[in-house]
Amino acid sequence: MMMLLSRMWENEGKGNMDDRAPIPIPVIRRLSHYLQHVRVQIELGREWISSLELAEALEVTSSTVRQDLSWLDISGTAKRGYKTVDLEASILQLIGKDRASNIVIVGAGNLGRALSQHEEFSRQGFVIIGLFDSSNRVIGKKVGKLVVQSVDDLPQVVQEKNIEIGVISVPAKAAQAVADQLVSAGVQGLLNMSCAHVRAPNGVSVVEARMFSSLSLLSYAIKARKAHGSEKGR
Repeated sequence: MMMLLSRMWENEGKGNMDDRAPIPIPVIRRLSHYLQHVRVQIELGREWISSLELAEALEVTSSTVRQDLSWLDISGTAKRGYKTVDLEASILQLIGKDRASNIVIVGAGNLGRALSQHEEFSRQGFVIIGLFDSSNRVIGKKVGKLVVQSVDDLPQVVQEKNIEIGVISVPAKAAQAVADQLVSAGVQGLLNMSCAHVRAPNGVSVVEARMFSSLSLLSYAIKARKAHGSEKGR
């Protein structure tokens, strides 16, 4: 999936899942990257993985990997590293993904429909409970295994199904209103897929998934590299 430009937890202070010092967001981000790499190795039948291999695969230093993994309740073995299945489980437990999270998507346009049918959500432990919209033109229509529901039903579904995360996949002009509806319904976190910045009260986490910002950065990097290359060739 697209790169997430995160401002995670900025609205809820610096509390952690336990009484230890709060885990820095860059560490959480790298642990998530380690998790994806470890899962690939598990699928390939790998039983062990070293911190050096993680460092080389993700282009960080071995020292950084060791410091990041020190947050985990796991120990490595000399000359072998870490058991992949144990490392996966330990990371999942630390970042709160050792259990499934129920989510809803608001916005049944092209993006919302595509997200609702993305199989990677379930593989990563996120269960899409519902797809919602405010337009009578799409309410009641079937999208994959889901039927588009009215946003008026959000509060009831959030409460009954213990929804933790709401995904905003609406046009920019409607993003804040949808964020407010999700917060009012009781979700604890927002994944904003729109182009607009959204605000949330203290206690609600927000992650901005800015695809076009990421594409702009990528485009600039390509142009800058080409310009640098042409200057060297002179």
